[in-house]
Amino acid sequence: MPTSPVAVVTGAYRGLGLETCKQLAEQGYRVVLTARREAEGKAAAARLSGAGLDVRFHPLDVGDETSVQALVDLLKTELGGLDVLVNNAGIFPDPGPGAPESSVFEADLDSIRRAFEINTLAALRLCQRLIPLMDGSGRVVNVSSGMGQLGDMNGCCPAYRLSKTALNAVTRIFADELQGTGIKVNSVCPGWVRTDMGGANATLSIEDGAKGIVWAATLPENGPSGGFFRHGEPIPW
Repeated sequence: MPTSPVAVVTGAYRGLGLETCKQLAEQGYRVVLTARREAEGKAAAARLSGAGLDVRFHPLDVGDETSVQALVDLLKTELGGLDVLVNNAGIFPDPGPGAPESSVFEADLDSIRRAFEINTLAALRLCQRLIPLMDGSGRVVNVSSGMGQLGDMNGCCPAYRLSKTALNAVTRIFADELQGTGIKVNSVCPGWVRTDMGGANATLSIEDGAKGIVWAATLPENGPSGGFFRHGEPIPW
């Protein structure tokens, strides 16, 4: 009897990550909800599981190799591999737009390094470690941002902007090297969403923001790879 596909979502104890877990589980995926904050992650997974969804929590610090290895071991020994990876975990270390300190002239290099470690290099490592578990067929979604688009690049917030631009490059490189396989790798901008990061004035609900992520995570065999999308539509790099 075939088993349900397995999805891993990082940074998923709240916001877009949590909603992505919910929507994937509603489509029949066995979802591993991961988060660095163990208490909050367990509580979030318990709420979804209590609603009848196949969601389990696993602690994951995306910046820690030992933590990543523990996730690899879980997928190998208990779940039989992986079908979907959603690299959602991320930080916004810059001062808010409008603050003098948000200028690139005032940029703190330690903040930029931290943004690269979490927003870019952690996703790169997870791709390196988890894509081989897909056995030639799967979907990778790198949750990016319009703030990383070179074609629409503005000032301010250099740590976040640079790290998301680099994440888009990660998407392109993996997608190219995976040509000829059944694995698709795409970047998704969810839009301006009412999360803790997006703020209360954002135009989209969390439910609507997650739909574009889930769309990319569940692409059919003839779906695209190596693209940048918002709400299921391609956008410029």
